[in-house]
Amino acid sequence: MTSSHLADLEGVFCVYKPPGVHWKLVRDSIETNLLKGINATPPQPLPQEVRFLAQPGVNTEESKGLRLSAVSVPVLSHHTLVTGPEFRNIRVGVGHRLDAFSSGVLVLAVGNGSKVLNDLYKTRITRDYTLEGEFGIATHDFSHTGRVVERSTYGHITQDKLDRVLAILQGANQKALLMYSNVDMRSQEAYEKAAQGLLGPEGKSVPILTGLRCVHFEPPSFTIEVQCLNETQKYLRKVVHEIGLELRSTAVCKGVRRTRDGPFMLQDALIHHHWTATDIMQAIRHYHSSKKDINHSHS
Repeated sequence: MTSSHLADLEGVFCVYKPPGVHWKLVRDSIETNLLKGINATPPQPLPQEVRFLAQPGVNTEESKGLRLSAVSVPVLSHHTLVTGPEFRNIRVGVGHRLDAFSSGVLVLAVGNGSKVLNDLYKTRITRDYTLEGEFGIATHDFSHTGRVVERSTYGHITQDKLDRVLAILQGANQKALLMYSNVDMRSQEAYEKAAQGLLGPEGKSVPILTGLRCVHFEPPSFTIEVQCLNETQKYLRKVVHEIGLELRSTAVCKGVRRTRDGPFMLQDALIHHHWTATDIMQAIRHYHSSKKDINHSHS
């Protein structure tokens, strides 16, 4: 890793944020690792300057004057022990946040990658989550670590009933999606946007769930996959709580994991062991090359 590679660190990439860690700690750790990697370079040769130094010799009666000779010597004021590290600050931007109790894909940007990140989020991209739920308990903050406020039975709940509730919930959100799109549903524009998957709210809107399905059902535990827009993790925990109420029971959310953020998938996310400058640079290159391939296929 050399300082000449600094330009290769301009771009976007994603990491896997573990649960129980604040996103700011993830960002700070990556900033530290990037600085460490960039500054861990073999020292560059010091610039030279010419100085006139006294020429060593034997003093004799014939040589009464001081004899000088031109010598090339290194400029020590440019030494890293004097100047300190070449790079002292690298700003890492963070995409759509994950709260401390959630895990999964967290998108980050270095340098001009922040502009790419802003442009990306203007395209109304969706995100995917896996929500772990448990029937029979309700808490004050909808999570399994919250204060228990109610307990209830859940033996009457079947997967068919759960699937019906999810279908109703998705239908209601589809109506909200159309309402916030600010497009005449009878127009050609609406048809073209829907065909391209671009139909969505202009700017900020309420959280919208564009897809819901149960992938595991073993009462009291269940797992649902959610596709959504403008969500927060707290809102997703509340969704699990409301699903329990719709089934005439209660439910808490035991885990929120983001598996996709726009084009960034779970398999693209760098785990903690790979939060190094070299691996991040490789991930940025991979994103740029995959984006070029997509643009080429579209053209």
